[in-house]
Amino acid sequence: MKELDHVEKEEDIRQESEIDAYMKASSVVGTKHNVWTDYVLNVLGLGICSDTVVGNDTIRGVSGGQRKRVTTGEMIVGPRKTLFMDEISTGLDSNTTSEIVKCRQNFVHIMEGTVMMALCRPSQETFELFNVLVLLSEGYVVYHGPREDVIPT
Repeated sequence: MKELDHVEKEEDIRQESEIDAYMKASSVVGTKHNVWTDYVLNVLGLGICSDTVVGNDTIRGVSGGQRKRVTTGEMIVGPRKTLFMDEISTGLDSNTTSEIVKCRQNFVHIMEGTVMMALCRPSQETFELFNVLVLLSEGYVVYHGPREDVIPT
């Protein structure tokens, strides 16, 4: 950390405080999980079962809802810049869905990634988290553009 601080001062590098704190915290070694993994575990409500095997037909593991969230978490934590997520809200309440979308929003802003996410009838709170929409009707694109320009029905 001292060397990193020295280089930043020497090169006159100034980052946003949140990003700086995140990047420095994620570089700490010797912890069970990195900061991003801990963040995702907490957002998805999986902290209580982080040491539990997922399980299958013969091995008892996490619950069905937790299994769904583990799958979402695997996609979120991986080293990707682009994610395609199809109907992640199945079996989740609207608050958890909103938290997952907020988590992806942070990924997009911090890691400069791209997310294409399909959701059927998201809550108003979740809907307002999106920047650009692609609205489909019977397999055809009926709108593609900024969320703010969608005409309310």
